[in-house]
Amino acid sequence: MKSKSRKVERSFPFLRLNERESKPRKRGLTEIRGPYYSAYGRRHLEDLFETMGRYIDSLKFAGGSFTLMPEGVVRDIIDLCHKHGVLVSTGGFIERVLTQGHDVVRQYVRECRNLGFDIIEISAGFLSIPTDDWLRLIALARKCGLKAKPEVGIQFGSGGGTNTSELESEGTSDPTWTIAQASRFLDAGADIVMIESEGITENVRSWRTDVPARFINELGLDRLMFEASEPDVFAWYIKNYGAEVNLFIDHSQIVQLECLRAGIWGTKNLWGRVITYKNGRE
Repeated sequence: MKSKSRKVERSFPFLRLNERESKPRKRGLTEIRGPYYSAYGRRHLEDLFETMGRYIDSLKFAGGSFTLMPEGVVRDIIDLCHKHGVLVSTGGFIERVLTQGHDVVRQYVRECRNLGFDIIEISAGFLSIPTDDWLRLIALARKCGLKAKPEVGIQFGSGGGTNTSELESEGTSDPTWTIAQASRFLDAGADIVMIESEGITENVRSWRTDVPARFINELGLDRLMFEASEPDVFAWYIKNYGAEVNLFIDHSQIVQLECLRAGIWGTKNLWGRVITYKNGRE
């Protein structure tokens, strides 16, 4: 991270909200999606950070969208994020880069560092990669001074908007194997592991609520971030695991999510029921 965000006093300070750690925080992390489902740049981000920047910990580009943008625009977005204490992740685009060979992967990681990215996400939703190769990619990212964030899941073919029936035909993997992989990635120096939603709460007939519980039981809540692509999903995570669960959401959902974390608003089954207990003030 290049800079810390400034302390900003909120309006209506006499009203009680669930207290949040200041950035850079270790729990209750929120990562937002960068340009993908909607095209936006620096001016939109300035509004987003001006209003809700204190609640955003990282921004994740999706689908390799940064490769379509002018280099100056990518740098401007990254610089603006750093100005507001927001880390910047590549998203899982390394999957596409891996198909172009070893040398291109190394060049890609170096260019990410040169542009100012903080995090290399390492995912394999569409590829079959040996676990030891994942570990080599984690080591490469760290050697270049970047954080490595592996993304794991139980659904092969996840991450590309494939419809439910197609994914069902692929089947899902045993969470035991995926949890063991994630444990090795953390031991190798990954700061946190992203859990892909497909096969768990996305593109399924019924949610696999047992899977997040197993990950949390084995690895710990603070070492995991869950993709929560819909408000019903992030509300469920907060209801079951508390206001400080780490979540990845679309940028358009940041206000709704933070209202839930703060305990000031919510749907019928969460109204007034999201509570934290801390001493002192932020």
